Amino acid sequence: MHKSAAQANLEALRRHQSLLKQCRLCPQMIGPVITGQPVYSPIMLFGQAPGDREGALGRPFAWTAGKTLFRWFESIGVDEATFRANAYMAAVCRCFPGKNPKGGDRVPDKTEINHCSQWLAAEVALLQPQLLIPVGKLAIAQLTPVSKLTEVIGRPLRLSWHAQEADVIALPHPSGASTWHRTEPGKTLLQEALQLIKAHPAWQQQFLILSSNVHRRPPQP
Repeated sequence: MHKSAAQANLEALRRHQSLLKQCRLCPQMIGPVITGQPVYSPIMLFGQAPGDREGALGRPFAWTAGKTLFRWFESIGVDEATFRANAYMAAVCRCFPGKNPKGGDRVPDKTEINHCSQWLAAEVALLQPQLLIPVGKLAIAQLTPVSKLTEVIGRPLRLSWHAQEADVIALPHPSGASTWHRTEPGKTLLQEALQLIKAHPAWQQQFLILSSNVHRRPPQP
């Protein structure tokens, strides 16, 4: 029996994640390697790097910033469990960078970002995503130069990244330490970005059609 294309794609993604979890290229990074679920999806979200709590919890955006991020998605009709099961979650770097002596988490350096870029490139090649959602300035900067978030949040982009054309709708980082998304113009631009995401065909495909099918499901006997 021949494998379906969906089965083959999922197996390839699982093999990729298995290799990724063995990566030890960056001596300053603190493991384990954190990955999202191996979801073959047209939507790919990625942030900067896991925080200090994600290692124990074993999933990206698992702590305070994640709670805010998923509240944003709940506002457009998708809860955390549904999002994790239907969108691919990645990061610029997959290990915890450690703490910055001056406060907060250390920002990954150029060498660490370069090491991890090979994994992102492989994921883009495997998934061929239609919608990229970079979260935070460092993630956005992997796709396009950015000096101010007001230049990119709430403004859809069409870009080529790792040889793949995709729509890009950026989000600010949901950190509790940031006031950008809680004050104007960031508050309004965030809402505009979320509405753009909701209206995107890939989002409609993964979530609104899924929701419609659930609602139409006949009652169980």
